[in-house]
Amino acid sequence: MNNVFGLDIGTRNVVGTVGYQTDDKEFVVTAQYVKEHETRAMLDGQIHDIGRVAKTIKEVKDELEKQTGQPLEEVCIAAAGRVLKTVTTHVEYEYAQESVVTGEDVHTLDLLGIEKAQEALKEVNDTSYKFYCVGYSTVKFFLNDEVFISLEGHKANKIGEDIIVTFLPEDVVDGLYAAVGQAGLSVANMTLEPIAAINVAIPENYRMLNIALVDVGAGTSDISITRDGSIIAYGMIPHAGDELTEVIVQHFLVDFNMAESIKLQSTTSDTVTYKDIMSIEHTIPAKDVWDVAAPVVDNIAQEVSAKIRELNGDKTVSACFVVGGGGKIHGFTEKLAEDLDLPEERVALRGEEVLGDVTFEQEDIKKDPLLVTPIGICLNYYDQRNNFIMVRFNGERIKLYDNNRLTIVDAALQAGFPNDELFPKRGTPINFTVNGVARLVRGEAGEGAVVTMNGKPASINTPLEPNSEIIIEPSTAGEAAVYKISQLDEYNHSVITFIINGRRVSCPRFVQVNGELEPEDYSIRENDVIETRNYYTVRQIAQFMDLVIDTDQMIFVNNEEADLDTLVYENFSVEWKTDEYGVARIDNNNYNDTQESDNTVARTSEQMMNQVLDELHDDFAKEAEASAVPENELSENELPKNDIQEEIHEEDSSENTITVIVNGEPIELSGKDTYIFVDIFTHISFDLQAGKGRAIATVINGRDAQFSEELHEGDKIELYWKEN
Repeated sequence: MNNVFGLDIGTRNVVGTVGYQTDDKEFVVTAQYVKEHETRAMLDGQIHDIGRVAKTIKEVKDELEKQTGQPLEEVCIAAAGRVLKTVTTHVEYEYAQESVVTGEDVHTLDLLGIEKAQEALKEVNDTSYKFYCVGYSTVKFFLNDEVFISLEGHKANKIGEDIIVTFLPEDVVDGLYAAVGQAGLSVANMTLEPIAAINVAIPENYRMLNIALVDVGAGTSDISITRDGSIIAYGMIPHAGDELTEVIVQHFLVDFNMAESIKLQSTTSDTVTYKDIMSIEHTIPAKDVWDVAAPVVDNIAQEVSAKIRELNGDKTVSACFVVGGGGKIHGFTEKLAEDLDLPEERVALRGEEVLGDVTFEQEDIKKDPLLVTPIGICLNYYDQRNNFIMVRFNGERIKLYDNNRLTIVDAALQAGFPNDELFPKRGTPINFTVNGVARLVRGEAGEGAVVTMNGKPASINTPLEPNSEIIIEPSTAGEAAVYKISQLDEYNHSVITFIINGRRVSCPRFVQVNGELEPEDYSIRENDVIETRNYYTVRQIAQFMDLVIDTDQMIFVNNEEADLDTLVYENFSVEWKTDEYGVARIDNNNYNDTQESDNTVARTSEQMMNQVLDELHDDFAKEAEASAVPENELSENELPKNDIQEEIHEEDSSENTITVIVNGEPIELSGKDTYIFVDIFTHISFDLQAGKGRAIATVINGRDAQFSEELHEGDKIELYWKEN
């Protein structure tokens, strides 16, 4: 049989239990060992000295390994603490069509309830604590809105449950994990101490009754309430057996360990023998100890009864069971019965009678209330084993339902890690228009998220390991897009031609941005409206040709008298007289008509722009109001034929573009040499946090695919949430 190793890490003792459950639900204890802490390393159920607690755990582990003759590597534990929070909530899950409810469906429902409870707690948490789920219990199941005892195997359109979820501060949980880890163990399962205790002390057939269970330990008293067949509430108070020990220390002038001995002797014998700090031995009646402890017993009973009433809707219960070593002190059950307004026989210690289904292979072990919680911790493993695994994600401990297919990306989704920080991000793009045609220049591609598990490089598809440490450094955005006017095809390859004194002269088109002329080194901005001007003035043509016009002579444009500011459009003729002129070198002239290069006067647009830009800013508005030439008179064969896709291809000519089909819709991927499955998330709308416990189906061409699988032209991709 496969043994289960459970540890009850209490404020005073560490109780280790090893055993297994038979097919008929009997639990067989093959080994058990109890070890007291050498010092007060724990207070109120919380670890204060991790090293010392780890040492005690290690001693218990070593002893149990000797008893069983086998190594112990995994352990089940239970948490306790004074700052316990509980949230009760209702969750539902609706099938797409009537389906048979499976065990996995029920576990998914549990996970939905835990997530909802976590969100509810975040909204009302007014403390500095960060809370972690340590256990849960189902109050009621619902099948198609009807109350059911069990869901599995039934057909349903909708299932639901009321669930009570318990939380403790994360530092309490971290302390337990650290101590167990230092002892060479890993956590197989964790629950809450009152959950472990109630599963043994109050069987399901008793839970129709309104019963309280009180587990009085050394540092805390843990309380559970049942009613109508369910566990309805959990609570804790920081008052328990150590308070009794402390008053004995003060009264009898002994150290803490001797006071513990006095307390225990007073519950089993009529007389108590002890040595005080002066090494003087005393023998006293047990009644003397009872009298000293009575005020503290009364106070603990009052605190417990008040908490029970609070958890039970401000009213008493029908009966109360007490377990744990602290509950054995003389007079406690009687005082608790008085405070709960119950007959004394309805408040009783539970021990041997609730351990009827437990068999001890060690004959010297006596069935005792002290053993209820340790046995319950082991049994809880069978209730919740393999349902969840726990990992630490970027410093936060999270619990995931284990479907045997968990990867790091599942942990990221559960932790609420932003989707866009998992995958590479491009820098900010630039959207603009050129002559009314939309253009897009993409930013540079960034770096993907850096993923490590237990300090080793990993990927988002790496399978999760229980209790692993996962760190994801968010992906980075690439450089923002930068694009200048000089990079536009319209600027470099589009020209405007005039006929000057009978000769054809080709000039670059001026570019205006948002109505203002800009030089070639202007960086295009978001939503810029860019237009190439389809005219020059007479003055600008002369400046481009490096001529000085004789202003004493007449100037004609299309045979009509003109001046230096007259607008000249495509193929207009200009007649003038010049005083002097210069001609750009032929090897620098990008604009000459090739058939008449010997007669063409030209120079570069950069030279021209630098010379005239200042003047044009002042008089551009006036020029724009001048007579315009109808569009049908403009030469269209030299205008650019670009649209948004052509622009992207021109500006990213080294990059590869492919088209894939995602859920029946064609998606074009561009901007990279190769593409992998996760690249589609930047092109589609798919909420990666909407899983609610379901797995993502990733299919390429009819077969299951990984997130990192390479995509090819025409691939057919299916992406959806699997229905449980």
